[in-house]
Amino acid sequence: MNTALEKIFPHDDVVISFCGIILLYYLMDLFMRLQLQELPTLRVQPYLQLPIKRNALVRYLAFTALFSVFNLWPFILFVPFIIKVIATDSGAWVALAFIISIAGLTVFNNYLALYIKRKSNLNGWIFLIAAIAIILIALGDFYWHIYSLRKISYSFFGHLITTPLLALAPVLLGVAMYYLNFLYLKQNLYLEELGSRKSAKYKSSTDYPLLSRFGGVGDLVANEIKLVVRNKRSRSSLVMGLFFMFYGLIFYPNPHYGEGWKVFVGMFMTGIFIINYGQFMFSWQASHFDGLLVSKISFKDFLKAKYLLFTIVSTVFFLLTTPYVYFGWRTLMIHFIMYLWNIGINTTLVLFFANRNFKRLDLSKGAAFNWEGVSGNQWILSFPLLLAPYVIYGPFALLGHADIGLALLAISGLIFILTRGFWIKQLEADFYTKRYQIAEGFRNK
Repeated sequence: MNTALEKIFPHDDVVISFCGIILLYYLMDLFMRLQLQELPTLRVQPYLQLPIKRNALVRYLAFTALFSVFNLWPFILFVPFIIKVIATDSGAWVALAFIISIAGLTVFNNYLALYIKRKSNLNGWIFLIAAIAIILIALGDFYWHIYSLRKISYSFFGHLITTPLLALAPVLLGVAMYYLNFLYLKQNLYLEELGSRKSAKYKSSTDYPLLSRFGGVGDLVANEIKLVVRNKRSRSSLVMGLFFMFYGLIFYPNPHYGEGWKVFVGMFMTGIFIINYGQFMFSWQASHFDGLLVSKISFKDFLKAKYLLFTIVSTVFFLLTTPYVYFGWRTLMIHFIMYLWNIGINTTLVLFFANRNFKRLDLSKGAAFNWEGVSGNQWILSFPLLLAPYVIYGPFALLGHADIGLALLAISGLIFILTRGFWIKQLEADFYTKRYQIAEGFRNK
């Protein structure tokens, strides 16, 4: 590590560089834990009849959470450097203070990630808010340059060299986060307790205020959001979309990329979730698709819920791209035009091809190297989604009338949005001609 730090930060002392990267590591560590760290589970019902205290069960759940590979990495990465460099320069007590502080931050990150994931099981928005908060913190340093995370990190770890007792602060943070998890697990130990807290009076959308006004359609969207957040493969579609918010930084600073690329990038960033998640529509419901067919749920409402979900997520992604106004108001205007195109035309195209997707998906499996559910449909779908805007915009751009092309893209998107009811009826009629073929495909494991 000392050799790598000397090459990356040639003008800084190696200890200063080391103190500066610790906080950056734990920010990245928290983001990775939210995606990859598993929740420790225990079936508590068989133990409730035995003379075992609830505190013992909760402590067991909390303690087993420490057996994660994420808790091993900081020691593998940092402790050799601490022993080799810091212990040699500043003595054993300072080195011990660094190791203790790293252990405290590791425990804090461990239980913070688990707390966020457990709360997300009750409210899917918490996971999205946490991910956005981490991304905004990183942007504040590396893109907007409002503050320096390296300086903040050094301001604490640099003082450990002169004041080793400061190592108790991360330990206290770790203990506090453990205790918060302990209280949460103790209060929610029984699934039936969670159910008993709900009011007997029906509330739409499982208490999502934004969705409650949409009634049954809002309920379907709320369930879809839970499906996205709780399962690995569907969640990866959302996370990948958040990563693609940085896509514009590849193209916009480079003057060699013309405005035609902004159309592509704007469509990609505001519609990446529609493309990634939508290409496997209705396979996400494959495991209970037969139940949907025989339930009282109107397929018209089912389609409306898909439109509403895509509109909500695409709106959030558009808002996340607003900092690109730094490259000019015209860039933001193109993003808004492609946002209209995505929620109008691309959403309709995705749902049209969904009626021709018969491949089953297992939600419990991860996304990496997983080709389950992938068929020729995904390749066919990609062509109209990516090329259709250029069929309208391209000829006008080549003739030097790019503004007319952009205006037609916006008008096309608005027309599809305003005539959404008509397209829902057409998609519903198309679905009823293929529903049994879709169900047959989903039954094949």
